[in-house]
Amino acid sequence: MKGKTIFITGATSGIGEGCARKFASAGCRLILNGRNVEKLEALKRELVLSGCEVLTLPFDVRDREAMKLALDSLQEEWKNIDVLINNAGLSDSASFLDYDVDRFDKIMNLNLRAVYITTHAAATIMKEQNHGVILNTSSMVSLYGQSAGVAYPVSKFAINGLTKSLARELGKYGIRVNAVAPGIINTDMVKQLPKEMIEPMINAIPLKRIGEPEDIASAFVFLASDNASYITGTILSVDGAM
Repeated sequence: MKGKTIFITGATSGIGEGCARKFASAGCRLILNGRNVEKLEALKRELVLSGCEVLTLPFDVRDREAMKLALDSLQEEWKNIDVLINNAGLSDSASFLDYDVDRFDKIMNLNLRAVYITTHAAATIMKEQNHGVILNTSSMVSLYGQSAGVAYPVSKFAINGLTKSLARELGKYGIRVNAVAPGIINTDMVKQLPKEMIEPMINAIPLKRIGEPEDIASAFVFLASDNASYITGTILSVDGAM
């Protein structure tokens, strides 16, 4: 992976932050996206001190024009994108009967429409390079749904479909497309849950622990590497067999 350019959306916390650190330790150059400028720049300073080249792109990935301008300027500076990691996303746990169209659209716009925008822009560059890897953050609920917050699993089911379809369509350009479906991961969102809610979740996991962001980041690094050169169209579950 040394010297490869990795573009990560939603890089300022949780899985995205874990991916940034893991790819940095592998000797990659990083393009980090996030809307929290303070967190983004703090992460950049940390990684630069470790010897990593880092560019930051603090814009909303739902903005198609901002994405195009960012990648045009990126091409002028770094020429190529080897790996795109679509990680920015929004979860939900509201009851379906409490839903309205605006709530549904808000989640779908970030979890699906933004992934389409970013992927389309990056794939255009990767086609010119005749190589590239696109990796999407899915979820364990993309495989069997969840009991509330319907827009979130719907968006992740769609991400799986996008992943499998683009793997078939873009393979002729040397572009591989895969997704990682995390289980319960020790992120800020999970840390805020009460103990009485977390313990039954842990007990339901055969490995008897929740995952760490580094567990997911390791899966992303593997799928991005030449060790996975014949893997495409795959949804890789990383969930402790939950």
